Amino acid sequence: MAENTRSLAVALRTLFSLLGAFMLATLLYTLFTDGSPFRKELLTPWMAATLIDFYINVVALAVWVAYKESNWISSFLWIIFLICFGSIATCSYIVLQFLKLSPQESSQDPMYYVLLRNPNKTTAAEPKRKNSFVVALRALFGILGVFMLGTIVYTLVTDGSPFRMELLTPWMAATLVDFYINVVAISVWIAYKESSWINAAFWIILLICFGSAATSTYIVWQLFQISCQDPVYLILKANIRGFLMRHNSNGGYEQMFMQISLRIQLCKLQESYCFSKC
Repeated sequence: MAENTRSLAVALRTLFSLLGAFMLATLLYTLFTDGSPFRKELLTPWMAATLIDFYINVVALAVWVAYKESNWISSFLWIIFLICFGSIATCSYIVLQFLKLSPQESSQDPMYYVLLRNPNKTTAAEPKRKNSFVVALRALFGILGVFMLGTIVYTLVTDGSPFRMELLTPWMAATLVDFYINVVAISVWIAYKESSWINAAFWIILLICFGSAATSTYIVWQLFQISCQDPVYLILKANIRGFLMRHNSNGGYEQMFMQISLRIQLCKLQESYCFSKC
């Protein structure tokens, strides 16, 4: 079990290192062969729709980064990097989080420790702030999902099919590569989160086909699985039953269940303690 989770951490770190390097090479190649991306003729209706799609996914990643970082300065810098460098920044940030893992964390549940903030960095004032975020994020991603769906429908009606060769300019191709690398990052979270591979595959297919409209729908759905009083970070955690079913291959069901239950109880005690101090 420990060996499998360590291998998962190494595999994901390698995957995102390669994807980041590939995107950097794609960006440099397109700059050298096709010139600046800031040209008016490149901004076709479908390029505009693709950029909107891309940046809605960036919003989802930026919310995670803002939660994960221990101070607003580092959060702000990483979000600027996400906006300017897209999936290069996404991959760099994810690889950095994996490199920060201790050997013990890598052998237990690396995705848990990558997705969630270190509890030692949690401040006493945070529980009250988080409680108010659930409704706000439901509204935010609900609006973004509807907006993206409206953008797709409008562009289809006014500009026709996106599957035309003349639309596949070098910068459109680079933007699509950038977009789908971010989709890979979100898909890894969904695969970790979902209780079965069928559910995970279903949502990942929706992500590939409908982009940020599916991302927003999934996030809103997860936010409705928790109450308005719960901290938002609960949506990052895996379904416990699914985690046990998928990762327990050596008959240690009860032992692992006890470990995860103790972890949850510890988190709840920490939150209660912080809340009482407020």
